[in-house]
This record gives sequence, structure tokens and C-alpha cells, in this order.
Amino acid sequence: MISVDLQPTQRIAIVIQYLGTHFHGWQWQPNHRTIQEEIELALQSVLDYPVRIHGAGRTDAGVHAAAQVAHFNAPLRIPACRWASILNARLPKDILIRGSAVVSDDWHARFSALWRRYRYLLYTDSHPNLFIRPFCWHYYREPISETLIQEALTPLIGHHHLAAFHRAGSKRPHSWVDVQAAKCDRQGSFVSIELQASGFLYGMMRLLVGVLVQVGQGLRSPNSFTDLWTAERREEVRYAAPAQGLCLLRVGYAEFPFPPEIWFDTQPSFGFSSFSEISHIAT
Repeated sequence: MISVDLQPTQRIAIVIQYLGTHFHGWQWQPNHRTIQEEIELALQSVLDYPVRIHGAGRTDAGVHAAAQVAHFNAPLRIPACRWASILNARLPKDILIRGSAVVSDDWHARFSALWRRYRYLLYTDSHPNLFIRPFCWHYYREPISETLIQEALTPLIGHHHLAAFHRAGSKRPHSWVDVQAAKCDRQGSFVSIELQASGFLYGMMRLLVGVLVQVGQGLRSPNSFTDLWTAERREEVRYAAPAQGLCLLRVGYAEFPFPPEIWFDTQPSFGFSSFSEISHIAT
């Protein structure tokens, strides 16, 4: 029998979707269900020995992913393209592997990533909707202006110290972030807030959205939002937006073996683009 250590291996990259509702985040935690644990157990059931996977980012409890990326090393005897179907046959229904492919031995899901993009989704209709509740923050108390939120977001683009949106308990030694894109859009009753950055601070998106909602209500001006984070007034950031509205949308790499349809924009759009489209569907 060939020793596990002596078997020739290849590095496999996978694109993962998961519904974060019943998970305590990405990373292994004792006595809690996590995405990393479920995938590693599925790998072990195939290979009969423990395999460590490395993710592009560590999503928090309750946060979803449309295209998380991870890698692991596996024996050459199993073709890289087969790992998606092999794992899907063994994973629970709230995790799905969209694709698997071989990458170079020095490629790393976390350290090779150039950026991550998150989307936060707000539902502003006055009537609740059971079918979208797991994916949105139903916020109906006041009208939300996407124009004001976009005005507040624009100055974030660049290299900034965002300690105001850094939760306690992080092991990261600093709060510098390179924000590459920031936008707010509305489709009917749905308002989406997207940020793309080289990396994200612990709890950053949910803390940031908690303050941006105040901007959208007109309770805080876009300029005061900028003043808050430039002056690092963490004490004014009191509330984090609920986890279910947040989704890791995609991760970017200089070299990526997957076509865009596997990873680029795989979270469904919940809003209708126009009243005419709704009328067409109704008829």
C-alpha cells in the first residue's frame, strides 16, 4: 500500500455556494456546524484520510456565499473536473460545489486572491415576504434613498484606515483596506450595497451597512458618514446589519480556471426591473 505522503497529488480549486443560515460561519469551530468542516468531512469520506481545505475568506455565522473559492490537495488518480460531482453527492443540501479544476501547486485560494466582493441586500417593501426572508434585511421603517447611500460610498474607494468598521476580537494587526469599488442600486423594493476590496475587516460589511441605512434614511448626511470613518469614531457604530442580508458574491484572481458563468454573478436578482415585466409575468 502506498503511503498517503508518497502519493502524487495535484492542487484542486473549487467554487462553492452555501446558504449560511444554519452554519456558524466558514471556519472550523468546536461544537458548531461550519462549511469548512462539512467539506473536509466529505473529502475524508472519499480519500479515507483527513484533508485540509483553504478558503478565500472567512464568512461569519449566517452569511451566504454565491462563489466562495477554496483549494485542497488530492491524489492524481481522481481527475480534477470530477471533484465537484463527487463532493456534491456527499454534501448537505445547503452547500453546492459549482465547479472544480486543477491549479498550479503555488496557487492559493486566499493569498492568490486580488479582491473579494460582497453584496448586502435590503428589502424595503411594507409587506413581509417569506420567500426572500433568508436573504434580505427587511427594512421598512423609513424610506431608503439609494442616491444618498451611493454619495456616502464613493469616498470609500481607495486605501483607507477603516477602524470604525472593525469588530473587536480580530487577530488582524491593522485596519487598512484597499476598496476598489462601491455601489448602491435599487430594483423595485430591493436595495443592494456592494463593496469590492483586496480584503475585508472582521465584521466590516455589516457594521458599515448599519450606518449606511442611517444615511439612506436621512438621519446622517453622507459627509458625516465620511467624517465618522476618517476620524475613526468607532463608538458611533453601534449596530451591525443582520447576517442574512450579506453574501460573498465572488473572488477575483489573475489566473482562474473557471469560466464566468461558474463564478461571476451567481446570486439571483430578487427584484423586477420594471412594472411592465411584472405585468407580463402576471398575464
